[in-house]
Amino acid sequence: MDIKLSKAQYSQMYKEASEGTKWYLTIPKAFIIGGLICTLGEALLNMYSAYGLSEKNAGTATSITLILISAILTGFGLYDKIAKHGGAGTLVPITGFANSVVAPAIEFKTEGFILGLGAKIFIISGPVILYGTLASVIYGLVYYLFLR
Repeated sequence: MDIKLSKAQYSQMYKEASEGTKWYLTIPKAFIIGGLICTLGEALLNMYSAYGLSEKNAGTATSITLILISAILTGFGLYDKIAKHGGAGTLVPITGFANSVVAPAIEFKTEGFILGLGAKIFIISGPVILYGTLASVIYGLVYYLFLR
């Protein structure tokens, strides 16, 4: 099968396929939604501190609450709707990481606990865990060998 395109046809196809995003809309939306997630985290931290938790325990409770909220929103299909508008603003905080674990768990649960859930739960977050761990080991070695 031989497809022949003229330069003009190819140019038109290229132009249609490479239309850029509307960065002037996506960047502010990511900033606002990411900021709202972080603001929620700060509000939770202040609330837990006001209830008498130490700074460390309030931080732990805040993280757990944000993960729980993210998992629940993912389970109901709402996190994806927020992420559609928030882009990287929803991926960067801890909520994005929780979403990247819960979403495959929901998607692959029909394949069973071993070959579905167990094998594919970290399909999205696995590279983050792997390279984050690798980077921390390299940083630790550099620190140990050169900076201490």
